[in-house]
Amino acid sequence: MRGDFLQTGKLDVQILRRLLRRYSKTDGRVLLGPQIGEDAAAVDLGERVLIVTTDPITFATNEIGYYSVMVNANDIATTGAEPRWYTVAILLPEAQGTESLVDSIFQQIHQACEKLGISLIGGHTEITYGLDRPILVGQMIGEVQREALITTAGAKPGDLILLTKGICIEGTSIIARERGKDLCARGISKDLVERAQRFLFEPGISVVEEARLACQAGRVHSMHDITEGGLADGLHELSMAAGVEIEVEKDRIPIYEESRILCEAFGLNPLGVIASGALLITASPPETEKILERAHRHGVTMTRIGRVKAVGPPSVTMVTSGGYERVPYFDRDEVVKIF
Repeated sequence: MRGDFLQTGKLDVQILRRLLRRYSKTDGRVLLGPQIGEDAAAVDLGERVLIVTTDPITFATNEIGYYSVMVNANDIATTGAEPRWYTVAILLPEAQGTESLVDSIFQQIHQACEKLGISLIGGHTEITYGLDRPILVGQMIGEVQREALITTAGAKPGDLILLTKGICIEGTSIIARERGKDLCARGISKDLVERAQRFLFEPGISVVEEARLACQAGRVHSMHDITEGGLADGLHELSMAAGVEIEVEKDRIPIYEESRILCEAFGLNPLGVIASGALLITASPPETEKILERAHRHGVTMTRIGRVKAVGPPSVTMVTSGGYERVPYFDRDEVVKIF
């Protein structure tokens, strides 16, 4: 029966929580294992900590190699670590498995790795049945000094919440690249669609530089990059990881005009659209000022969007012109609606 099947998107958080409690097992050197809201693992190597993450690319098909490197590097950077080594499993459908496609994906991976100083050290490539599009599953490894390790769970009451760039960056690029002709047919200018397609590179889906800048500027308590489920799910994941109540201000959440127009075209809630390229940072008010000042000097856009209120049952509330409302949790990313 259809009701027995799970819906597409991230696994339901309650199911995942039960599975992690039942089956996860770690040895004594694991400083950070599988937890809700944490996107990377940390293994103690003495003075240094090894950071490991894995993330698939399932929405995008255009520039999929670039996407894969960047989103995996983001997970490493949010721990305060430097992304160093990358492996990837490349799965290609029979109907598209040409040498030209393989070469294109490897070129994209190479260019992204060169941009961030990462080494491609291994992986697996195959043509497989049952797929209608390429799928990449990347694994990124990084390292950080033990005392500099940052976790999503580190958010503390009284922290201010910063957001870099704006929401929907990755989603904007995906929508424009996957549905460009449809958007033009709906009366949206070709100029705007082409700008939105370039969101992959400008403002870009990487948060590595922003994470570095924040860590250099002040004492960061937590960082979390925003992926599936957009800003809304990113805030909920931060809240669940740290066990805190969060409050954000709707009018302070930055969204690009291109993102707003494309979301409206398909009836998508921007808060729930995949948003790699935006980084959540929490720090005390004095440290926040240092981070904001350094960001301003380096031309990096950062906006204070809210605060960590208190330790308590995880919750995310939004202040609007009409009062307070709960921020929804998206079981499925809004961008799925365009496929």
